[in-house]
Amino acid sequence: MPILFQDSFIRSPKTLKNHREMGYMHVLCLFFTQIIYILMLVAETTAYVPAIIVFGDSSVDAGNNNVISTVLKSNFKPYGRDFEGGRPTGRFCNGRIPPDFISEAFGLKPAIPAYLDSQYSISDFATGVCFASAGTGYDNATSNVLNVIPLWKELEYYKDYQNKLRAYVGDEKANEIFSEALYLMSLGTNDFLENYYTFPTRRSQFTVRQYEDFLVGLARDFTTKLYHLGGRKISLTGVPPMGCLPLERTTNIMGQHDCTQEYNKVAVEFNGKLEGLVSELKRELPGLRMLFTNVYDDFYQIIRSPAAYGFQETGMACCATGTFEMSYLCNEYSVACPDANKYVFWDAFHPTERTNQIISQQLIPILLAEFQ
Repeated sequence: MPILFQDSFIRSPKTLKNHREMGYMHVLCLFFTQIIYILMLVAETTAYVPAIIVFGDSSVDAGNNNVISTVLKSNFKPYGRDFEGGRPTGRFCNGRIPPDFISEAFGLKPAIPAYLDSQYSISDFATGVCFASAGTGYDNATSNVLNVIPLWKELEYYKDYQNKLRAYVGDEKANEIFSEALYLMSLGTNDFLENYYTFPTRRSQFTVRQYEDFLVGLARDFTTKLYHLGGRKISLTGVPPMGCLPLERTTNIMGQHDCTQEYNKVAVEFNGKLEGLVSELKRELPGLRMLFTNVYDDFYQIIRSPAAYGFQETGMACCATGTFEMSYLCNEYSVACPDANKYVFWDAFHPTERTNQIISQQLIPILLAEFQ
C-alpha cells in the first residue's frame, strides 16, 4: 500500500513537461496583463482630459441622426469619402469634424463615436462620446422642423450615459471623469436659418434681437443643468458667418450672391451675447471653467482670403452644383469635386474636413491652455 500510494504521485517526464509549459504560459499571461495595464495607465496619464463629451448640431454630430426618423442624414456616399476607410459615418463632411481633431490633440482617440451608434459600447464611450444631432438648436421648435433630437433630449442621453459609466467604472472613477472631462457645445445656426428666418412663428413672437436673448436664456439653462450633473470644463462655440454659407449666397440674388450681411451681423451680435453669458456663468457657478470659442473670425478670414489657406473655391461647395445641395441631395449619384481640400465647403451648409482642421488648429491651443 505505501508503495502504491507513493507511485500514484510519481510524475512522468511528459507530465512534468506539461506542467512546466503551463507554468510558463501562466507567467506569460501575467506579464502581458501587466504590460496592457501599464499601457492603459500611460495612455490615461498622457491624455490631458479623461474624455471629450459633445453636444450640439451637425457641426459636431458624429452620426446620431443615422438611427432616428429624419430626412437629415449623411450616412451614405459621397459623405465620408475621405474618412478613414472611405466610409460614411453620419458626419456631415467628407472626413472628420472638429471634435475629432480636438480629441486627438488632447491625447485621446482620433474620432469620437455617436452615442446612438450600436457598434460602440460604454467601453468606447468612456473616453469620448457625442450626443449631437444635425438640425437641432437651442430652441425646441428648431429640432421639430426636421424631427431631430432636441437639446433637452441630448441631456437625457447624457444622464443615461452617466448611469452606464458608473456601472462600468464605479462611482468614484465615473464622477472623476464627469468633472474632468471637456464638454464641447456647438449649435445656434439652425435656430436662425432653419427656424427664425424660414418660418413665421418665432418672427411673430420675437424681433431678431429678442430671439437672440431667448436663445441665450436657453443656453444658460442647459449649461446650468450640465453643471449640476458634474460638468466643470465647458467650451461653448459660437455660430459661424452663416450668411456666407453657399446655400445663403445662392439665394442672395440681389446681393449678387455675396455673403448675406444681415445674417452675419446677427451672428456677430449673438456671439457677443454668448460670450457675455459665459462670463456671467463663471461668476455664478463655483468651480466652473468655461470658455467661449469664437470661430466666426477665423472662418470669415478663410472665406475672404482662401488662397492664404490653400483653397480655391469659397462660394460653391464640393458636392453636386455646390449651391443648395446637402443631405440626400448630396448623394452617391452627385458629382463631387476631385479634391475637397480645394473647397471651403463640402456641401451647401457644411465645411470640408480641411476647413474643419484649420479652424480646429486655431482653437486647440486655446483649449489646451485653458483645460489641460
